[in-house]
Amino acid sequence: MSEEQKRDQSGSPEADMQKPKAEGEASAPMSGEPAAVDGAEVTKTGGAGEPPGGYASADAPKPKEPKASAAASEPVEPQTAKGEPGDAPAAEKAVPSDAEKEAKAKAAAEARAARANARAAKKEEAGTEAPKEPSPNQPQLDRIVAILKGFGEDLVQEAYINEKGGHIPYLIIKGDEWPAVAEQLKTHPELKLNYLRNVSGIDMETHLEVAYHLISLETKREYCVKIKTDREAPSIPSVTSVWPTANWNEREIYDLFGIDFPGHPDLRRIMMADDWVGHPLRKDYEPLDPEV
Repeated sequence: MSEEQKRDQSGSPEADMQKPKAEGEASAPMSGEPAAVDGAEVTKTGGAGEPPGGYASADAPKPKEPKASAAASEPVEPQTAKGEPGDAPAAEKAVPSDAEKEAKAKAAAEARAARANARAAKKEEAGTEAPKEPSPNQPQLDRIVAILKGFGEDLVQEAYINEKGGHIPYLIIKGDEWPAVAEQLKTHPELKLNYLRNVSGIDMETHLEVAYHLISLETKREYCVKIKTDREAPSIPSVTSVWPTANWNEREIYDLFGIDFPGHPDLRRIMMADDWVGHPLRKDYEPLDPEV
């Protein structure tokens, strides 16, 4: 090889790469490799197949979560009061004894008597006040009383005007004579009370009553007739034969108040069961089952 060819090879890049590097001399960066900049820190991120943040972050220990105490994780059993052996069930304890029932009935009777006395005293006080102006239906009441007295002086036990109920004339009739009086009220040419609009039972604590609300479809006049009866053996003659509307009404009163209606064509319970004990609308009603 000539000297000229040796000089050309010594100046080529391949020759420079073959030259040994001096100690401490920095090598030049290769093409495409990023150059390091002073003061900048490069953090390697996870490459293909590496976890996010690299293997360094994956190997770092994770903080331990605090474990729940064993006492908190275990279910708490509800504490129930255990009765002593031989204790009676609560349902049996709730049933009152005969002495308690008797005391309760006595207290109820005393309370009814006290309320009845209070009402009587109130009526006496009202009687001492100045007389009120007569009701516009007072002549109508006087006329029906006069008509009924023609069939018997003692048929009408009491007569008054219900001012709070639209000034309707009220009559209290003897129970024994009620069917005959009912027939006269319906057929009398001046009264003609041919429509029975309502029948209702009433517990007055000292006695029971049945109110018959009557109206004339011709004269448009309205009356109310009441029949009183005893609490111990309540009984009022049926007027179903006079006003057929009374049929189911009297059955309902018999069912809920226990009032008997002799002469009724089919007197039996209409709402409660046939074997039901007691009459629910009476104020002294005591259900056998306290939960009903």
